[in-house]
Amino acid sequence: MTLPRGHRLGPYEIVAPLGAGGMGEVYRAHDTRLDRTVAIKVLPAHLSADPTRRERFEREARAVSSLNHPHICTLFDVGREGEVDFLVMEHVEGETLAARLTAGPLPPDQVLRVAAEIADALDKAHRQGVTHRDLKPANIMITRAGAMLLDFGLAKLRAAEGAPAGGPLSALPTEGADLTADGALLGTLQYMAPEQLEGKEAGAPTDLFALGTVVYEMATGRKAFQGRSQASLIAAIMSSEPAPIATLQPLAPAALDRLVRGCLAKDPRDRWQSAHDVWLQLRGLAEAGPRPDAAGVLAAPRRLPWAWGAVTAALAGLAILGSVYLRPRPQPPSPIRFGVALPPGTSFDTRMPAVAVSPDGRMLALRASAGGPHSIWVRSLDAIEARALPGTEGATSHFCPPTAARSASSPEGSSSGSRPRAGRCRRCATSPGPWRPARGAPATTSSSTSPSPPGTRGSTGCVARGGRRSW
Repeated sequence: MTLPRGHRLGPYEIVAPLGAGGMGEVYRAHDTRLDRTVAIKVLPAHLSADPTRRERFEREARAVSSLNHPHICTLFDVGREGEVDFLVMEHVEGETLAARLTAGPLPPDQVLRVAAEIADALDKAHRQGVTHRDLKPANIMITRAGAMLLDFGLAKLRAAEGAPAGGPLSALPTEGADLTADGALLGTLQYMAPEQLEGKEAGAPTDLFALGTVVYEMATGRKAFQGRSQASLIAAIMSSEPAPIATLQPLAPAALDRLVRGCLAKDPRDRWQSAHDVWLQLRGLAEAGPRPDAAGVLAAPRRLPWAWGAVTAALAGLAILGSVYLRPRPQPPSPIRFGVALPPGTSFDTRMPAVAVSPDGRMLALRASAGGPHSIWVRSLDAIEARALPGTEGATSHFCPPTAARSASSPEGSSSGSRPRAGRCRRCATSPGPWRPARGAPATTSSSTSPSPPGTRGSTGCVARGGRRSW
């Protein structure tokens, strides 16, 4: 019978139902004495007459009361109201792991964290002589503070190893034979160890088998053992192995699969022998992060390296194509047209090319006469007037060597090795092409096989001295 809202069990007032299980119903309640929210687990009245269920209910109270751990639900009180037996426990806000797994597997880091917290809680219980025997996702609550282990309704008590005489567990009765009848299966089938299915003794390795199935399900989103019927499910647990975790979840650490298989060994003697060892392995995996840094503690396996290479190559190709198609395309040079005015009182020599442009495009050279011998005139393109170059009187041709600040002329009547009348040239030589200054010299000549400007082939050239005085 469901308890209505406002029903009182001693100082506890029922607020709302939270759920129900094989060992009773759970309610959210208000502790009127301490003004706090608690969870109350009630053994219904119609089950109180069952000695077996009452014994299990009382055993859970004894089991939980002996445990004090941040990842085990705390027992506050035990009571009886009329014919109703109840436990008062810590109220935990969150969702069960079973509900969370309906959305799919957990991220690898969360798998390791939750598994480590549950292993630590089991280690505490085992050290206190308590075996849970019903570890499953529905008995694990995911909260903001971490995972919480619930429901010790099927817990088995034994004398704790190393417990001092007179300690709280020294007088606890062990489980009677009448509570485990031959052939009875206590627990949830998908998470039961082979020895439980065979009705054999359950101990710490039994809980570790269940922990392995829970970790496998967290990592893959699938149960470790499946079957269409109870018989096929039992056969799978007894004889088959689950698929490797990496085949279902490539991002899971490779060492996690080995750890889980160590929990799922068929023979209890082949499993991890303590929850503390499992906790140490899980902590090492969590601390290793995404890369291996120690032997036996491997992070996410480096799978499909060609995929990363293909992605890198594709990105590089896109970058190259983008640079080719998106960069500004060079525009063809536009011609510049302008007129060149003669210096006042001069005239061009129409027998030869009248104008030459300096290699840097900043100056013009022209051959003109002011009534006497022709001479070379230069004009900067940013100036209006041209000026005559001293020492170029009588020049028969002109050309511009590659150096921007120098000009060259072919004086009338000169020959190889001669000097101009004004003494403005360093060297003169017969040139088959344009004059070029020698490296390191202020004004020298060198021969070239390039075609010479019109009117200069075979003529005698003279390079004027450097500097803006002469050019």
